[in-house]
Amino acid sequence: MSRVTLPDFPWDRLRPHAEVARAHPDVIVDLSIGAPVDPTPPVLRAALAAAADAPGYPQTYGTPQLREAVAAWFARRRGVPDVDPAGVMPTVGSKELVGWLPTLLGLGPGDLVAHPEIAYPTYDVGARVAGATPFPADDVAVLRDVSDAVRLVWVNSPANPTGRVLDAERLAAIVAWARSVGAVVASDECYAELVWDVAEAPSILDPRVCGGSHEGLLAVYSLSKQSNLAGYRAAFVAGDPALVRRLLELRKHLGMMVPLPVQHVLGVALADDAHVAEQRERYRVRRRTATAALRRAGFRVEDSEAGLYLWATRDEPCLDTVGWLAARGVLAAPGEFYGPRGSRHVRIALTAPDERIGRLAVRLGGTGPDREATGDGADAPAAVSPAFEWPRVTTRE
Repeated sequence: MSRVTLPDFPWDRLRPHAEVARAHPDVIVDLSIGAPVDPTPPVLRAALAAAADAPGYPQTYGTPQLREAVAAWFARRRGVPDVDPAGVMPTVGSKELVGWLPTLLGLGPGDLVAHPEIAYPTYDVGARVAGATPFPADDVAVLRDVSDAVRLVWVNSPANPTGRVLDAERLAAIVAWARSVGAVVASDECYAELVWDVAEAPSILDPRVCGGSHEGLLAVYSLSKQSNLAGYRAAFVAGDPALVRRLLELRKHLGMMVPLPVQHVLGVALADDAHVAEQRERYRVRRRTATAALRRAGFRVEDSEAGLYLWATRDEPCLDTVGWLAARGVLAAPGEFYGPRGSRHVRIALTAPDERIGRLAVRLGGTGPDREATGDGADAPAAVSPAFEWPRVTTRE
């Protein structure tokens, strides 16, 4: 059996810059990882405690109540009224599903997995683990020459790292092409509740996108960001019931089960919009402050229409920018981590406490939190800072 060749885990290469940033006489402002730092909402901690008595094995398929809660959430929040609960299944965080989907679909040598050119690295890694070939492409026109080999197309909107959003027309074109060649489309949508500069981030399951049929389509979603549940590994996949059942059979054999208390929390979280709105306003204020600070320092912020990141450039090699920021005690992720086209950008995460975002503003030449409008609404209330900083968890990254 040949050994799979994988790229180095990219964040390991940040260590020298992290050491420089940590040597700052104040404290490091670590904006390199998109790990939530705010407390898990009390309503969700209470839900976990209420379901803590769980001596038996959980259902791999998820409880009927959870699958119905996912379908109701899609109807209420995503404009998708017809999700079949039979096409829903919880996953152990979204990264697990992203990494293992090519394998679970039976892909292997000779098969291509298409993914965005600037992309979350696990799309590439998941293809390699299955023995398939990753194929970066942003346009279906690029895929036409290799259409016979494409078996899986990854969509990521809102995107990590760029924050770019694909509209319904663009998504519909991807779905139509994939169906014409018999490829599955999997859409990573975990930032969909965090939209700033566009009206919406349509789901791949939206009737405008899929024509009312979910055949060949999977939407992947995580509550790590909107609900501060990264430590719970609370996520799900939804879409084509036939595809979900195919995944289910293998997952049952492999023991890929979400703990029953976490399934209960998932259902409660999806039914409670208030905690999501509160967290969104925290990120809105942090985004405003960070955007203004970067622009004052000569950065250009591109895309960044949604999500938890600012995609910024000083028109220089990204590692030069990372070094410039590290000298000021700020750690960012180099854009090249996400593909060659990111080589002149850095990704700035908004997942840091308010006081650290305030330090960013001061270090880049400002005076602290900027609560003036910068294109994302001037009337957002002030963020609520936690009384302490939670440890950073890097599972998703």
